[in-house]
Amino acid sequence: MPRRIGRRMAAKAGLPPGTLVYTGDRVQGARITIAEYDKETFTERELASLAECPLVHGRPTVTWINVSGISHVENLEKLGECFKLHPLVLEDILNIDQRPKVEDYGDYLFIVLKKIDQDPKTGEITVDQISLILGPNYVISFQEGDGGGFAPIRERLAAAKGRLRQEGADYLIYALIDLIVDHYFVVLEAFGERLEFLEDEVVKQPGPQTLQEVHRFKNDMILLRKSMWPLREVVSRLERRESPLIKESTALYFKDVFDHTIVAIDTVETYRDILSGMLDIYLSSVSNRLNEVMKVLTVIATIFMPLTFLAGLYGMNFKFMPELEWRYGYFTVLIFMVAVAILMLVYFRRRKWI
Repeated sequence: MPRRIGRRMAAKAGLPPGTLVYTGDRVQGARITIAEYDKETFTERELASLAECPLVHGRPTVTWINVSGISHVENLEKLGECFKLHPLVLEDILNIDQRPKVEDYGDYLFIVLKKIDQDPKTGEITVDQISLILGPNYVISFQEGDGGGFAPIRERLAAAKGRLRQEGADYLIYALIDLIVDHYFVVLEAFGERLEFLEDEVVKQPGPQTLQEVHRFKNDMILLRKSMWPLREVVSRLERRESPLIKESTALYFKDVFDHTIVAIDTVETYRDILSGMLDIYLSSVSNRLNEVMKVLTVIATIFMPLTFLAGLYGMNFKFMPELEWRYGYFTVLIFMVAVAILMLVYFRRRKWI
């Protein structure tokens, strides 16, 4: 199910700005990895805690610090002291209902994104907030989940594939954002397949369960739109190089990510339109089925009306009824009733009522 907007924000009511309160529900152990690389070398190690401040300033290599699991506030406080991060930045990292955005703090950029995943079995969509800090020669990433989503970037760094090892920290930020945006298409493709199946079901055999599926799909689309729509502004600002931390050569790659973002947003809008029309189709299908049932019942009732009249007429207990004395009266009435039913059926058929 999609997350509720503003969940647990009441816990921060009345607290001063910059107060560090985790608003999520993924309470888990933190995993901290530090990767250092340049054109020639790549090293990666895992830390149990941030007892010591990682030294990155003045080093020729690019340093990538990834924190998976942000429920331990002390880790953020230590990183904030090491890199002189503003308290409002740390507060936004812990507030998992942040809107995707980019903020320039002079010495570093603060970027918030939404990573979307979908359970292949249940189809449930989950959102993981990704917070990125871009400095002159370092990147700090914060993930609410276990951090497995960045495995392709680590593999590319270890194998020295592409330009990643040859460029600076801004190119690493591009690679992380590009990975998140590309994963949108994986989710949208699976979503589109399920949407086609649901559309066929709405037309052919709509039922109460179908309406529940349409409602769940609409909630998912609201969640997807809320996560993707602000992203185009984020990538657009990075593409325009409003900060000297983004090199001109990297801005060209952000333009490509911007194009992908627009395509993803257009796909979401298309799916929203399909879902809006699907609800109308569902109501029309249910109404048509009800009309068909009522038409059949009406035809049956109309056929039996004269038959009921005849049966009621000869069921009266009057003594002087000439037809009661006829030898073949009973069979004559039955034949007449059958003839009336057949004639009415033929008439309904010619009028295309059945």
